Amino acid sequence: MSSPPQPGSSRPPIRIWPGVIIVALLWLLRFAVPAVFPDAAMVGLIGGGVCALALTVWWLFFSRASWTERIGTIVAMVLVLTATKRVVHPSVAGGMMGLMLPIYALPTLCLGLVAAVVVARRFSAPARRVTLFIGVLLACGVWTLVRTAGIASDATSDFQWRWSKTPEERLVAQSREKPSFPAALSTPARELTPTVAKSADWPGFRGPTRDSVVRGTRIDANWAASPPKELWRHAVGPGWSSFAVSGDLIYTQEQRGDDEIVACYRLATGEPVWRHQDPTRFYESNAGPGPRGTPTLHGGRVYTFGATGVLNALDALNGAVVWTRNAATDTKRKIPEWGLSSSPLCFEDILVVAVSGTLAAYDAATGAPRWTGAPEGGGYSSPQLIQIDGTKQFLFMSGSGITSFAPTDGKVLWQHAWMGFAIVQPAQIENGEILISTGDTNGVRRINVAQAKNTWSAEERWTSNRMKPYFNDHVLHRGHVYGFNSGALACLELEQGERKWKGGHYGSGQLLLLADQDLLMVLSEQGDLALVAAKSETHTELARTKVLEGKTWNHPVLVGDILLVRNDQEMAALRLAQKRE
Repeated sequence: MSSPPQPGSSRPPIRIWPGVIIVALLWLLRFAVPAVFPDAAMVGLIGGGVCALALTVWWLFFSRASWTERIGTIVAMVLVLTATKRVVHPSVAGGMMGLMLPIYALPTLCLGLVAAVVVARRFSAPARRVTLFIGVLLACGVWTLVRTAGIASDATSDFQWRWSKTPEERLVAQSREKPSFPAALSTPARELTPTVAKSADWPGFRGPTRDSVVRGTRIDANWAASPPKELWRHAVGPGWSSFAVSGDLIYTQEQRGDDEIVACYRLATGEPVWRHQDPTRFYESNAGPGPRGTPTLHGGRVYTFGATGVLNALDALNGAVVWTRNAATDTKRKIPEWGLSSSPLCFEDILVVAVSGTLAAYDAATGAPRWTGAPEGGGYSSPQLIQIDGTKQFLFMSGSGITSFAPTDGKVLWQHAWMGFAIVQPAQIENGEILISTGDTNGVRRINVAQAKNTWSAEERWTSNRMKPYFNDHVLHRGHVYGFNSGALACLELEQGERKWKGGHYGSGQLLLLADQDLLMVLSEQGDLALVAAKSETHTELARTKVLEGKTWNHPVLVGDILLVRNDQEMAALRLAQKRE
């Protein structure tokens, strides 16, 4: 397809057909392929970029347009795109580290260019140039009409109309009309079934030992006959916090307007009990607003760490403030791009949190600083308590690798360097054997830690890129590790790091291990709850059901037969049928 020559002009017609083919291929790769094959999102992104480059080459060198139109259109694209970034919604302007607008506007600009050329192929030169400029304006202007509710782990964005209310805005407006939180615990806890009351004890992030392992519980995996039963479902403010549970009280963190909230609810009904609020708000476009850490229960108190560094010790029954500090101020650390995300860890009389690559310890009773570790690079992991050769120690993953600290004085016991982007927790395989990860490109590594003559050493045993966790923690079971790898689940044997299987589609979800039952409970990024056999022979999904709407990155919690799930919009409690012997 070529445009006809203008009367009285010796210039050959614009060669249109290559542009039409290229832009069609661009949209196919960029949007259609990932819609059909979710794991191909990055392929679509790269393929779309290649097509955009090809279209630029066509327009500049093979379109046969006048050089005024060729250069003028490219210049117009750059100028209009630059101006558009000043007027789009802040979530779009700052999304994907500031690259969201150019990444998403590139396909519309390419389409606008080719569409304008097709429409104006019979126009006079001045009219054609006006049409090309209008095409560029429309291609960029459409992005002023939307906002993003964040991106998923595959870099796809959740676009909404700019004028639409966010779930948080609707929740805040509803709370103003009808306040839901009493000031303090004023009614007795409701009675629970013996099953729940007997084992309802989940002190914080990933459970009692921060390993996402549930023991003493066996559920009926035949969900066709005995599906999970919803007990309650309520709206919740944004945040990526999980739950801490004690008896009939559950604790989580959320954002509501300008206040960061620590909230206590009933396990049995989801009814609010009390809330504590700090006048601070963290926001970044990719993950949205709100706290990232999970409350920790210890000694009748709930300890919380907010995204801007607010560290609280609250009475677990009524939310009264025992003490409060700002750990970012104490350590003189800047708030990182995605916010402070550590969950507090208590050991005896010490409370420790990770502050953007620095470990800080406080007196749990008074909040007085005890010690501060040297900066170890950035990171979003939480401290982990383990014991090696009878020595208790805090493990801390950071951008420079893993460091072990003595709890009492913060003395560095040993270190192992592995540069990366640390988010997931280290896992103890056995005495002195630890599995670590420093980002979704480096894979996982097994190290051996030993002590001889009061000197510690940490040596690599193997490294495997056959499992690449991002911010999705893994579990260890019967000589194998089960975790996430590019949206799927994977199983590696721990002796040599060889992968046994990879399967399913769960996005960047989270999981629990029911150790007594050889069963994984996977909460997918899409809000699906799946049961997968924790066996090394093959990937076997036993059941799946939808439990949440929207992007779900929060860790699930299982106490007795009640499963707690949440994301940045809603939380729910489900009762799981127990397995009959």
